[in-house]
Order: sequence, then structure tokens, then C-alpha cells
Amino acid sequence: MAARKEPNWRLRETIDAVGCTYEALAKDVRRVAAENGEILQTNKSAVSHWVGGARQPTGRTSGYLAEALSRRAGRIITQAEIGLRAPGSERTDEHDPVLTVTDLGRADVERRRFLALAAFTTAGVAMPLAYDHETTTRMLRARTGTAAIGLEEVEVVRQITATFSAADERLGGGHGLTTVTAYLADTAAPMLRGRFPSEPLRRAAFAAVAELAYLAGWKHHDLGQEGAAQRYYQVGYQLACEADPHGHAAWMMRALAHQALSLKQPHHCVDLAEAALSQGVGHIDGQTEALLHITHARAYAAVGEKPAAARALLAAEDALLRDDAPQPSYSRVSGPAPGTVASHTARTLTDLADHVGTEQQHRDALTRWDPEKYKRVHALTYADLGDSLAAQARADEAVAAWSQALTLMEGMTSDRTRKAITSMRSPLAIYQRRKVPGAAELARHAREALA
Repeated sequence: MAARKEPNWRLRETIDAVGCTYEALAKDVRRVAAENGEILQTNKSAVSHWVGGARQPTGRTSGYLAEALSRRAGRIITQAEIGLRAPGSERTDEHDPVLTVTDLGRADVERRRFLALAAFTTAGVAMPLAYDHETTTRMLRARTGTAAIGLEEVEVVRQITATFSAADERLGGGHGLTTVTAYLADTAAPMLRGRFPSEPLRRAAFAAVAELAYLAGWKHHDLGQEGAAQRYYQVGYQLACEADPHGHAAWMMRALAHQALSLKQPHHCVDLAEAALSQGVGHIDGQTEALLHITHARAYAAVGEKPAAARALLAAEDALLRDDAPQPSYSRVSGPAPGTVASHTARTLTDLADHVGTEQQHRDALTRWDPEKYKRVHALTYADLGDSLAAQARADEAVAAWSQALTLMEGMTSDRTRKAITSMRSPLAIYQRRKVPGAAELARHAREALA
């Protein structure tokens, strides 16, 4: 005997809460589908079957249903909220960045399994290369909200992002992650459904939420949760397209490439960096352009294209010398551009096995970062400097650099710092056997830090 289907109580309660009939809701679903180029024959009987559990919406209909209910409720209602996704099988709707970022934020707050188990994919790196920005824009503009959004709301999002970005650099990605994602899901993302008095303000709102999504992704990256980080970067790119399809979108393409390069997964990174430059150059300032060029250089070095990497390094240096438009907030988040360029030049030279050049660039980077404001950057740079010194058989200096790194890492909740400490242990074991001064003490501190 077949198992009896259970009613979908979540859907029934939501329909009751918005106060509409099944017939009116079916009409709304048909309207949303038509906006997305699909003709449906949904009627009140279909809605009744969905509520009763006899059937589930097929294809993209569940998304249309959630959207129809969202419009009536005046807030975002997700498919998970109306019981149309089984736990653990949830995925965000790639066609709607506002819904996607809301789902991601709520999944973070509620610690849902699907986000915790999300995997980084090399295919995901290339997402922007096939993204249809114009179709998404038409869909978002077709939606009308009831809340009027002003400059004050947008500025608050920016202030919160700046505050938690600063804390992130001092205390690591684990500090304040739940707070950031809760605010993103419950306040910042829903703001994008509102009514804006002008196009510049609409763009500013999308830009502000894109920067907050980037911060959430960066915090996951720092914690080693790369699948979740990639999803935030992807939706950050989609939101950035609504704000500025040239500069800001190019920056988020850089973020996806940067993550992949950090994971030693260079697939698609050259193409992505080239696309970012193609979109951005002519629309961005010299500091931001330099950061795109340096990512291009790292991508080339990662795939062994040495001449192309060298040309990209020179292009980054030339762009830094340009004194033109002010640097936007979305690219200032990575810190002073000269310091970032020096740091990533060092990583490029590491891939090219130029350890002397790597050392010089790391030392240059250390002079360009405020050690208090960018404590984690200093810690990781000292760790990398130690690696470059060890590669040159300069053991005493390597131990000194690693010791400085370990001191700066105290109190941080960061997987990247833990990995840096772990990488020290193998050469330190060799140095201990050779009786290198300070190696035994540093090895003990490293064990304690990891414990």
C-alpha cells in the first residue's frame, strides 16, 4: 500500500498569512511565470494539491510560487520556508541573487547542512563567464516593493560592513560571522526589494549588499569553508552587476579567481582575469586596475606562462602609478593597493621559483600595511617571508620571521593562520635536529597554538 502523502503545512500557513485564495494565488503564479518567459496553466486545483501534499510544483514553478507569495507578503519567502525542499537538498536559485543571498544568510544563521557541506568547484569559478546579467536585471526590475528605501538605510549597511571588515582583520573570519550573515539575510537583502527614488540610489543599495556578501564569503574563506565562500562570491558578483556591471562586477570576478588561486586550482582563472580586465579597464581607477592585473599575473604564473605573468606584473606597476579617479570602497576593502600588489607579486614570484624576488616583495608589503589595522595580513606575510627565507637556506632568519608571525596570530579564529602554522612544523623539525637557535622553542609554540 502506498504511503499517504502528508499535507504541506508550511505552505498552507503561509497562504493563510498572506490572506489570498487559491484561485488568486494561481493567477499570481501564472503572472510571475509569464514574466520569466514561461506559460503555465496553474489553477486553484493545482494549488490545492500542493497544499494537500498530493503533488509538488514541477520545474521552476516552485520558484514562481515563492515569488508570488513574497510579493503578497511584502518580504522574501523562500522555497524552503514553504516546505518545497527537503532538508539537506537545498540549493539557491541562481536566477535571483536577492533570494539567493537571503537563503545563504539564513542557512548560515541556522547552520543548515547543505551550506556546511557545500564544495568548492572549479566549474563554479567560471560562473561569471556565462552569466546573463540583462535577463536578471529585467526580472528584478519587474518586482515592486512596498517599502521606500532612502540613503540612510544604504549608509547603515556600508557602516556595518566597514565595522566588521575591520574586526575581521584583527580577529579572523570566525569573529562575527553569524552576526554578519543574519544582518545580510534579515535586513540588507530585503532592502533590495524596496522602492528607490532614483537609479543612483538603487545602484548604491545593490553595491552595499554586494560588499556585505563579499565580506561573508571572505570570512568563510578565512575559515577554510571554501564551498560556502564560493557561493557568497558568486551571488556577490550577481549583485555587483546590478550596481556597476563594469568595475564592481570585475572586482567580484577577481574574488572568484583569487580564491581558486589560493586553493591551487587555476582552471578558468586566466579567462576570468582577462574578462575582468576587459569589463573594468576604462571604467576603474588605477589602484583597482592594478589589483586586477596582479590577479592576472598570478593566474598566468599558476599555469606556467612566465612571459605573460611578467607582462601582467609590469602592467600592475604601471597602473599603480596612475593618479586618477578615487578608489571605490569595494576594492579598498583589500587594504592599500601598493601593499596588496607587493603581496601578490610575491606569490606570483613564488610560483615562478624566484625566492629572492619573493623575499623582497614580502618585505616591501610589510612596510605598506598598518600593523594594527591589518594584523592578520602582517601575520600571514611574516609566515610567507619565513618560507621564502627557508627556501634560501637562511634558517636563523626564517625562525625569526615565523616567530613574529606566531606572535601576531594569537587570538585569531582563522583557518589560514592555522595552515600557516602547520606549514612551519616540517622545516622546524629539521632545524631542531640541526640545533638552529630558537627552533625548538618556536616548534613548541606552534604545537600549543594548534592545540
